[in-house]
Amino acid sequence: MPVDIRRHPYYQHAVFMMDSYHKIVHGPSARLARTACAAVCACFLLAGCAETEFVANSVKSLGVGSDSGNGRYKVGKPYRINGTLYVPQVDYSYSETGIASWYGPDFHGNDTANGEIFDMNELSAAHRTLPMPSMVRVTNLKNGRTLNVRVNDRGPFARGRIIDMSRRGAQLLGFERDGTAPVRVEILAYESRKLAGEVPGAVAQADKHPVPDAAPRVAVTSKPLAPPPGARTAPPPNPNHQIATTSRPATQHSRPPVPLEKVDGKVSRVPIAKTPTVFVQAGAFSQFANAHRLQVMLNGLAPTAITQKEGAQSRMFRVRLGPVGTVEEADALLARVVASGLPNARIIVD
Repeated sequence: MPVDIRRHPYYQHAVFMMDSYHKIVHGPSARLARTACAAVCACFLLAGCAETEFVANSVKSLGVGSDSGNGRYKVGKPYRINGTLYVPQVDYSYSETGIASWYGPDFHGNDTANGEIFDMNELSAAHRTLPMPSMVRVTNLKNGRTLNVRVNDRGPFARGRIIDMSRRGAQLLGFERDGTAPVRVEILAYESRKLAGEVPGAVAQADKHPVPDAAPRVAVTSKPLAPPPGARTAPPPNPNHQIATTSRPATQHSRPPVPLEKVDGKVSRVPIAKTPTVFVQAGAFSQFANAHRLQVMLNGLAPTAITQKEGAQSRMFRVRLGPVGTVEEADALLARVVASGLPNARIIVD
């Protein structure tokens, strides 16, 4: 007896998800994405994949929001995946620790979210909110390997991951076989601003975050001042005295810029002070009482503690569960925390 795939709840869920994308993606490509999503759903039902993987794969493989083959600077509008709202934005102070994953054969040759062609054998990455393209420094907190990589795609959409590396990136950072690694991801502000300015159509957005000049140039005037009372009069200068001159080094930015054409594939090592520790952070609050209430609520799931972080203008009280020994344990704990009503919980690494 033939099965009407349109009656299956996963098909209806897929259609619902793509209807939601209509609010984000405009133009005829949105209707095409909805049609293709139904076809992908049929394969999903046969393969028995998890729902999260289905949504993530659909978003990437369909190239939602991309101009096929034409890379462009893009920040993007807010979007929601599996109940979590992601708000893309320009953030030149971004720094985060968490778990990295990688993607490769299933997406090789497909469009990235900003319209480039994904090549798993080249160095690139996907991030959920940073502008595309941006340049970030990714450090494997297990082995100290660090490299600079260009972000040109959206993802990962599996919970508990903060960046998706291309297969080449995972190889260079040393976690291709394991599949995941604890990492620190930091935006390279100078290089990201330069990328934004070099991509056609992005100059206006890049000008909102200009790179400051070394110092303002103003006219300087001077006039002689009378010596203070009681001061000794200096002897006249020796007419035969010569003043040695030295060349002044050029003013540098706080972080020397990295030539963009030499960024990819350059792996270096940084010292690792300790073995990385993995936690699940359920929330962060400016009031201790709010953090304490959440701690009491979650105490039955795992050992829970409140840590304090001093910020530039305020202090935050963070509610963390753990530590946990493996990424798999962290994923399981994160799922339980999210199921308790905290969709913004995340995995962090100390």
